Amino acid sequence: MANINLSDFILKQVTSSASKVDIPSNLKDQVLGGLSDSIFGSLTQTATKKGGIDEIKELLTGKADPAKSSITSLAGNLFTKNVVSKLNLGSLGTSLTALIPGIMGKLGGILKDQDGDGDVDLNDILITLKGGNKSTSASSGLLGAATSILGGLLKKK
Repeated sequence: MANINLSDFILKQVTSSASKVDIPSNLKDQVLGGLSDSIFGSLTQTATKKGGIDEIKELLTGKADPAKSSITSLAGNLFTKNVVSKLNLGSLGTSLTALIPGIMGKLGGILKDQDGDGDVDLNDILITLKGGNKSTSASSGLLGAATSILGGLLKKK
């Protein structure tokens, strides 16, 4: 899985997990998109806070328990606020929100050494978030790369 696109991978996991829940067809796209956006949004928001990169690293390398992760909790809060309450999903929303820890668990292990320097670091996270494009490297100005990638992620909405 060297060249992954994280948002596509998340949507695939969301779609697979949500297939077990009876979502009304007229709401399916909004719900699946909302789940994906909430999970992706929790990762991008976490990346911008102090210690967030380490949290993401722990989660995406499979070292953190997704059920206890603040990233998972944030994803649930975003989904509840932006989708469940707006679509008035009630108990269906509760069932869908309960899927988030399992989906986050499927993200564990996707972060690998992508830049070939022998460790998993911020550069590998940036490459993963960008979709496996190695052109973003520390030598090209890590702060600029982080700003442009995170800026692009935050504009995704």
